[in-house]
Amino acid sequence: MTTRVALIDDHESVRLGLEAACARAQKTVVFSGANVAQYLEWRRRSNSSPADVVVLDLTLGDGTTITENVRRLVGNGSSVLIHSVADRPAGVREALVAGAAGVISKSSPIDEVISAVATVARGEALNNVEWASAVEGDRAFADAQLSVREREVLRLYAAGLPLKMVADRLGVAYSTAKENITRVRVKYVEVGRPAPTKVDLLRRAMEDGIVSQSAGDAGDG
Repeated sequence: MTTRVALIDDHESVRLGLEAACARAQKTVVFSGANVAQYLEWRRRSNSSPADVVVLDLTLGDGTTITENVRRLVGNGSSVLIHSVADRPAGVREALVAGAAGVISKSSPIDEVISAVATVARGEALNNVEWASAVEGDRAFADAQLSVREREVLRLYAAGLPLKMVADRLGVAYSTAKENITRVRVKYVEVGRPAPTKVDLLRRAMEDGIVSQSAGDAGDG
């Protein structure tokens, strides 16, 4: 199935470059505009389904906030890929907390940007240098204060094992493993980093160094 992409950036030249790259990669650009309000208006007027991925500039020139833009797009049914300069870690952290699926630098080769779009469209965690630099050094963002047992359960579960197998591996009851995962989700919510799905848990585990990218690729449970 063709990935449907929306491009939101207040620099037309950036959008034109991305449009051309998406066309070469056989990804359909359904919207290209300068702000989120334009995109939502297009959705309303055209009655079109949400874009699979919205490639969003971190800071737009219309006075909107990062959190506002990301939450409106995620709430509207799209995954959000932040496309921004690499020197805005605080802004990137804000976008990730608001629900963005990942970040790719504007200095990245265009093929890497398109690859990031494909990764996000598949619902997979985008674990790259930009992501790592956003969380590095900010322990308030990175630390959900998980216990040793909670980290063990999360490591195995997020890396792909079914919860029953996690329980067997650790020698605990299934109900205990399930309770641990529930507490993990609650703790991530408490620090503003919700993880409602298994993919989200994998993303949080990679952010916090609990699992590696290779471990995360080992299976999808």
